[in-house]
Amino acid sequence: MYIYAFIINTFHRFNNMTEINEDKMDSRVLNRRVHMANERTYLAWIRTSIGIMAFGFVVEKFALFIKQMSLILGKANIVDTSPPSHGYSAVVGIFLVGLGTLIGLLAFVKYKKVERQIDENTYKPSSLLDILLAVSVLAVGIFLVVYLIYST
Repeated sequence: MYIYAFIINTFHRFNNMTEINEDKMDSRVLNRRVHMANERTYLAWIRTSIGIMAFGFVVEKFALFIKQMSLILGKANIVDTSPPSHGYSAVVGIFLVGLGTLIGLLAFVKYKKVERQIDENTYKPSSLLDILLAVSVLAVGIFLVVYLIYST
C-alpha cells in the first residue's frame, strides 16, 4: 500500500513538474514570437524612413535635372551660367530627408521601449510614430497640391 502511494505521489510530482516546464517553455516561445513581431515592425518603420529619405533626395535633385534637360533640349540660353534655381524643391527635399531621419530615430527608440516592456510584461501601445507620419504626409501633400496649383 505504501509503495503504491509512493508511486502515485511521485507520478503526480513528475506530472506537475512537466506541466510547469511546458508553461515556461510556452511563455518563452510566445515571448520570442512577440519579440520577432516587434522587430518586424521596427524594420517596416526603417523601410518607411529610407523611402521618405530617398523621395526627399529625388525631390531635391529634380530642379537640377530639369535645368540640365532644358539645356540639352536647347530651351535655355547656354550663355546663362547662373546656378540653377531650386525653388521650393530644395526645401521640400531637405525637409523629407530630415523627416525620414527623424522617423528612423524614433522607430529605434520605440523598438527598444517596446522590447523592454515585453520583457517586463508591461506593454502599452503608443501611436506617436503613427501620428507623426500621418501629419507629415498630410502637410507634404497639402504643400504639393498648393505648389502645383500655383506653379501652372
